[in-house]
Amino acid sequence: MRFSATQEFKAELLGTLVLILFGCGVVAMVTLFPSTPAIPGEVVKGGYTNVTFAWGLAVIMGIYVSGTISGAHLNPAVTVALAATGRFPWSKVGHYLLGQMLGAFAGAALVFAVYHGQWMQYDPGLEKTAGVFATFPAVPGFWPGFLDQVVGTALLVGLILAIGDKLNNPLGAPYAPLSVGLLVVAIGMSFGGMHGYAINPARDLGPRLFTALAGFKNNGLIGSTVWIVPVVGPLVGGLLGAFVYDTCIGRALLQAHAIHGKVDGMDPSHQG
Repeated sequence: MRFSATQEFKAELLGTLVLILFGCGVVAMVTLFPSTPAIPGEVVKGGYTNVTFAWGLAVIMGIYVSGTISGAHLNPAVTVALAATGRFPWSKVGHYLLGQMLGAFAGAALVFAVYHGQWMQYDPGLEKTAGVFATFPAVPGFWPGFLDQVVGTALLVGLILAIGDKLNNPLGAPYAPLSVGLLVVAIGMSFGGMHGYAINPARDLGPRLFTALAGFKNNGLIGSTVWIVPVVGPLVGGLLGAFVYDTCIGRALLQAHAIHGKVDGMDPSHQG
């Protein structure tokens, strides 16, 4: 099936909106309704484990929404890496990235609208909750968080290619959304501490732009360079992960398939 640029744009926008609704929604839930286990009978409302699992589920739902029409990139790091490795036309990159950014911004706005009443009780001055929407460094300085984002996104993109490569994983298509969602859970659990595992420029910058416009203090955008790490780091990491996968795995599979395809009369074409 072929779809128009407008249809692909809408699919990326809606898929990313769903991603942010569930992802930022769980962070809002955990932040705005903190658990107080010292109070007898108080229900524990969750913590970091909830966050990592909900982000993984958010990715799965976003893929199901937009996968058929746009391929569910939902992430500029994925889109750019696919284009740089010849898997995706550069002519489509612009409307994909725009859809992702607008979807992320709209998702953040909806989360804030849903939780607005509680927000005004918990943080009426919007002074301490910008982290619901955007990521921040645990260690001061540019390089610790940058390295974290590069490694995390390299894992994300490299393993997405491994999951989606028909030569590497011929029976994996029906399970791809679940596999990618679990991959995001694993990254969050393993590399979530240093800079909040944005691993997605749109996921971080779109909601961060919303915080700036909504009046959140200490948003990491106005008068700060914090936003650069979760934007540039994932783009670098995505390219690194894609090229490492192609160099170490993808090309070897292509060569082997081409040789055996000629012998067996099979089509040696490769779709990652």
